[in-house]
Amino acid sequence: MLVTSRETRRWVIPKGNIGTGSTLHEAAAREAEEEAGVLGLVCPTPLGSYRYRKRRSNGASLMVDVDVFPLAVSEELPEWKESHERERRWFTLTGAADAVEEHDLRELIRSFGPSEFNTAVRRPGFLAAVAHKSKVGPMFAWFQRLLPQSGGFFELFEAHAAAVVAAADATGRLFQGGRAMKDHAREIYEREHDADMITREVLLTVRRTFLTPFDRGAISSLIGSMDDAVDEMQAAASAIETYDVTSFSQEMKDMAAIAVDAARLTAEAMPLLRDVAANGDRLHELTERLVRMEGQADEIHSAGLKRAYRECGESDTLKFVVSRDIFKHLERIVDAFEDVANEIDGIVIDHA
Repeated sequence: MLVTSRETRRWVIPKGNIGTGSTLHEAAAREAEEEAGVLGLVCPTPLGSYRYRKRRSNGASLMVDVDVFPLAVSEELPEWKESHERERRWFTLTGAADAVEEHDLRELIRSFGPSEFNTAVRRPGFLAAVAHKSKVGPMFAWFQRLLPQSGGFFELFEAHAAAVVAAADATGRLFQGGRAMKDHAREIYEREHDADMITREVLLTVRRTFLTPFDRGAISSLIGSMDDAVDEMQAAASAIETYDVTSFSQEMKDMAAIAVDAARLTAEAMPLLRDVAANGDRLHELTERLVRMEGQADEIHSAGLKRAYRECGESDTLKFVVSRDIFKHLERIVDAFEDVANEIDGIVIDHA
């Protein structure tokens, strides 16, 4: 989503000053709400940064550095603070890159979902039904690729990734609270069931396929680590329902947002495994980002636990125990995505 600038009416991303007491990603989410009227979880790990020249009211024209964060939009407001000053519009990734003027921002948008991975000719197969039910949108259109060989492993990997993405999106919505929490939790359970079915099919296929694209242990470990991520999403949803939790700390929301973006990165990586030799560099970029996100999630987890203990460790021990349990599942979700990254790196080392 892009918005128009107030003066020149050119297409830009929502952005602004940080403000006192705000973290970078919190400021980004606030600007997205004020300028574009969108709400959702924002991942605290930036996609990157770019620089542009901004003209100030005093006549000075100064360079400004902008950190860019991915935000999973869950709601578009019909009216918002700057709705009468700006136009907002959804673009394809290619269209958005072409619409902005800043070169670095253009490249950053393109890197979010490289066009070369979205333009291959595809035929609908088993995954088409999964993607349609998941409503994962055109950004994941590559999931419809049909595997012509090696027992269908790549198609199954991509199908599982589609289930993981859908479960992560539902997890993100769940941690925003609100009246629809039961529906979001139910969706997580359903996606976890879909993922289990695909995992079983992979393991059966490993046993009955003579030629496999990778080592059998690598195939089993990769699908297992992906399945661990969605299992922990279900465990988090179950804990939330068991304890009747209806509100969440900012640290919990930040970790859920990391899970949403980690699922997206995993989904991008799966089709690239079809040609590891050609896509080794991009796979390494994705896994490096997943590992970096896990490190940041550890810091957020520690900070969240410390704050929970300060606020209720002595006065409300039960509340602290509940918070610690939810944090545990969130940490395990992100840890599972790091395991996915490690498994992919192992495949790249062996085959690239």
